[in-house]
Amino acid sequence: MTIQQITASVRQQVDQALQRHLSEAGAEQRLADAMRYGVLLGGKRVRPYLTMTIADICGANVSLALNAACAVECIHAYSLIHDDLPAMDDDNLRRGQPTCHRAFDEATAILAGDALQSLAFSLLSTPVADSVPSQRQLQMVSVLAQASGGMGMCGGQSLDLAATEKQLTEAQLERVHRHKTGALITASADLGVLCGIQQAQQYRSLFRDFAENLGLAFQIQDDIIDVTSSTEVLGKPQGSDQQAQKSTYVQLLGLDGARQKLLSLHQQALQSLADIPYNTESLENFSTVLLTRDH
Repeated sequence: MTIQQITASVRQQVDQALQRHLSEAGAEQRLADAMRYGVLLGGKRVRPYLTMTIADICGANVSLALNAACAVECIHAYSLIHDDLPAMDDDNLRRGQPTCHRAFDEATAILAGDALQSLAFSLLSTPVADSVPSQRQLQMVSVLAQASGGMGMCGGQSLDLAATEKQLTEAQLERVHRHKTGALITASADLGVLCGIQQAQQYRSLFRDFAENLGLAFQIQDDIIDVTSSTEVLGKPQGSDQQAQKSTYVQLLGLDGARQKLLSLHQQALQSLADIPYNTESLENFSTVLLTRDH
């Protein structure tokens, strides 16, 4: 089974909801087209899958979980649009298609990313049901804000840019990726728990531990496939990290060393799930497929 097959149902639900939210947002046509292009142009929907699956395990309100999943994907899409810009990673391809600034222009791409970020917080703060305390939604806004900002994803991107053409230690590289990639993956899981019933909140730290280890392992697998897959399979230039002179786990530990590190993190992630007294088989299967993918 592929990761696309596992996430297919969530992807359909999230994409339909995003289409609706984008239509209701009322943005100027070119900006709306760029937002739609950035957030709906394929993608595995790893983060929304985590949010909705964990929310389901924790007995969540479905509408709240779907809004949270859409919010996470809006943040992820905005980050990719901005990461691809010439001032950042300067990429021309994303998911086998021209990047947003190539399909439109730089100014429109920047605005599309900004607007998707705003939409994310609008979705999280919208009242959904009387059964969901407003204090819980405020917690969710805080979780996503922290994961997205200077102490999370943006901070990680800043560390990554500063590290270009430099040799990082393993600890420094881990710090980059726990922020740049891992923070939003951890937040995706955390949001899923926060959508859930009160009794599920006691397992929040275990779900976070699972996602933190999964997030770093996910990045290591990205580093591995950057050197083992083709441009056609990846949907972006093969070896782009090496060409950009970025430190990677493969460059630092070697291919075998990176694979061993990934395996260790995966085992730690699975142990966290084993300590949760709910049926987490769907997350176990998901993590295995995610960490053995070729793109």
